Amino acid sequence: MLGFTKYTKPDYEANWHHELLCSYIDRFIAGEIQRLMVFMPPRHGKSEIVSRRLPAYLFGVHPCASIIACSYSADLASRMNRDVQRIMDSDEYRRTFPDTRLNTANVRTTSQENYLRNSDIFEIVDNTGVYRSAGVGGGITGMGCNYGIIDDPIKNREEALSTTYRNKVWEWYTTTFYTRLEKDAQILVTLTRWHEDDLAGRILAQAQAGGEQWTVISLPAVAEPDTHSDDPRSEGEALWPSRFNADRLAGIRTVLGPYQFSALYQQRPMPLAGGLWKYDDIVASRVTTFPNLRRIVVGVDPAVTGTATSDENGIIVAGEGDDSHFYIIADKSVRGIPSVWAQAVASAFHSHAADRVIVEVNNGGDLVEVNLRTVDRNIPIKSVRASRGKLIRAEPIASLYEQGKVHHVGVFPDLEDQMCSWVPGDKSPDRMDALVWALWELSTHQQSTVAIPADWIGFGGGVEEEEKW
Repeated sequence: MLGFTKYTKPDYEANWHHELLCSYIDRFIAGEIQRLMVFMPPRHGKSEIVSRRLPAYLFGVHPCASIIACSYSADLASRMNRDVQRIMDSDEYRRTFPDTRLNTANVRTTSQENYLRNSDIFEIVDNTGVYRSAGVGGGITGMGCNYGIIDDPIKNREEALSTTYRNKVWEWYTTTFYTRLEKDAQILVTLTRWHEDDLAGRILAQAQAGGEQWTVISLPAVAEPDTHSDDPRSEGEALWPSRFNADRLAGIRTVLGPYQFSALYQQRPMPLAGGLWKYDDIVASRVTTFPNLRRIVVGVDPAVTGTATSDENGIIVAGEGDDSHFYIIADKSVRGIPSVWAQAVASAFHSHAADRVIVEVNNGGDLVEVNLRTVDRNIPIKSVRASRGKLIRAEPIASLYEQGKVHHVGVFPDLEDQMCSWVPGDKSPDRMDALVWALWELSTHQQSTVAIPADWIGFGGGVEEEEKW
């Protein structure tokens, strides 16, 4: 498949992930894979291979094939249809597959002498092959198919967030598209994830419950620890650095915010209402400026291990405004040895004229304070040690967000990603813990209207604290 793509499109820039995708499509063409699902970020080359080159190639090797190809709109599906025809009209294609050809004229009415060719359907001359394009939700009755291709069934976030629209897509898939499949027909679904309950999410849920099993390729824009087994990248590496390098992806993430970036670029849609923190609450209270802050603290959650490659050390700067609301003004989290994160804490403390540092000492004990004192012996430190679960500490802080009393001054993608994706019971991440400690200090000092559990306060309860100067 990759050789065909390069031959018919000489300017095609093939990255390793295109080679991987084509290797799976080769197996799909050979019939080794009956159900294939591909998740890739926008503009990373999936449609060129799946929706344009694959149908043309299939007709070259199987001129009697019947293909139904669908996208989120009839217009997009028709454009893909015309692109397939252009490929099949090319000299390169004719040299590769001389026995597969289309009618030379645009034909919309069937007859004994003519083979159909238009933006909705075309037929293979002297064979029974036929290609039908349609928008998701549109009618495709009247023909069956050996190959069903669905490319991006959802157009935008508005559709993705609509339960009504997601139900409509699912109903179309189960009652219209799926009923068009011939015996032993194959399906390829390729998309950018928008929502955990999108078409792919529902298909995979069915598979998990014992339904049809699917082969899945999921390639995030930025490599994560649990990437696909065939993904050769190390954590943090870009998928297609010549087009979307790390800096560009970071910029995109800042513009989109963590929820949309996680879904569209990482193929990991986060539940908007399923976690303790809701992304919509963060967005609704986001600001670009803040009032006079009568109190500023730096929350710190040091990593368990103190190496340059260890977990990040959470360092969050937060303040209490004259309006009695709370403002997250900086995320200075770093990865590194103790001297590195201690210096980052001291820098955050002084640059923001903070009142004190709130640092969790569960894992490092007195060594945490020693590390900070080595860098700056005069920083006022409050050491806190949690003796109860993370959920007990986090719930009241999440409640402050629900009340609209916490404002992020700008976008903090990594922090917000951790907050919205964390589910009670999971290991709580560093930035989120540092945020909780900072807001816990500010809110309990203020004696906020939010109810703070009694076992949070005092040396014998859920949080033990010791203030040092």
